Amino acid sequence: MPPPAPELIVLSPRPDTGQSGFGLPGGVTRIFGAFHRPEGARVAAVLMHPMSNFQAHYLLVPLARRGIAALGLNSRYAGNESTIIMERVIQDLGAGVRWLRDRGFDRVILIGNSGGGALSCFYQAQAEHLTVTDTPAGDPIDLRPEDLPPADALVVAAAHLGRSRLMDLWNDPSVIDEADPLGIDPSLDMYDPANGPPFAPVFLTRFRAAQRARNARIEARVRARLRYLRALPGGPRDEAFIIYRTLAEPRSLDPTLEPSERAPGMTIWGDPRLLNRAASAMGRFTTLTSYLSQWSQSSRADGPANLRRTTVPVLQLEHTADTSIFPGDQDEWERAAGGRAQRHRIGGGTHFLAGQPELVEEVADRISAWSEG
Repeated sequence: MPPPAPELIVLSPRPDTGQSGFGLPGGVTRIFGAFHRPEGARVAAVLMHPMSNFQAHYLLVPLARRGIAALGLNSRYAGNESTIIMERVIQDLGAGVRWLRDRGFDRVILIGNSGGGALSCFYQAQAEHLTVTDTPAGDPIDLRPEDLPPADALVVAAAHLGRSRLMDLWNDPSVIDEADPLGIDPSLDMYDPANGPPFAPVFLTRFRAAQRARNARIEARVRARLRYLRALPGGPRDEAFIIYRTLAEPRSLDPTLEPSERAPGMTIWGDPRLLNRAASAMGRFTTLTSYLSQWSQSSRADGPANLRRTTVPVLQLEHTADTSIFPGDQDEWERAAGGRAQRHRIGGGTHFLAGQPELVEEVADRISAWSEG
């Protein structure tokens, strides 16, 4: 028998002087979700990503079959990462947690899958101790404790370390001019066979330092432009721009770096050689304020940093064939949990478990057993 249709949920986070999904001043913000509630469920889970549509997430039905109510919730930025303000995304997640609390569930669990991992940790850290009063661009954020009811536990499943960490680790440092998508410094080009793979330690040291330096230069330019615009009488509060070549992660090409079961030469989206120069790729289109909130080194949404600030139990699920989350990332999550994490390996698991129904069931079993412990 097919599972019952989910209940469609429409929520409105408490209005403030916030944004619509287009990054513009908005009125009432509405967010949408799909809720699966098995009869008698006392534990509820919520899954959200900053911009991906989680209303049909692969875990919703399997969790419901195991007696866990499951809410797949979208943020106001669903399908549009170019204007994301992470400080507002946690307000959206809070609306979902509050909705579950109002329905009397004994426990609420945040399941942070992929980009939802760092988001869930940012949310829980602020829910336990609210410190955010503005964005990294200096725009005020009216967050209140009632906006962010704490969850009881966290699941970090195939989760990257945060969007700002991706930009630090994946941007192409061989870019020599931010206005020229083709200009290249061959000594820092990981796609030049003369440099590898395999990549020598001296190359990797230079490469990683140059990546961080490039992201820092972008931030300095963004802040200077924002100051200029906001000093203009009646000037705009924000502006769009492009970040070229944002998929250059040496671990994607070199399987000897942090060996795992992953397929070498691939990312979760395909061949990084093509995606690095593609018209649409990670972080390609953004705005000044959104870049500062989600991609810059000033972002507050660093996953492990926020996980350290939380106190709740943590279940860590490592997909061993993931092409974009590496063993070193998993080690960093575990260290950040400070002994609170139960870490489990999902053998052969790819990032989204596409075409791996038996592993989806394994993950759901792990979450179910842990949630009852």
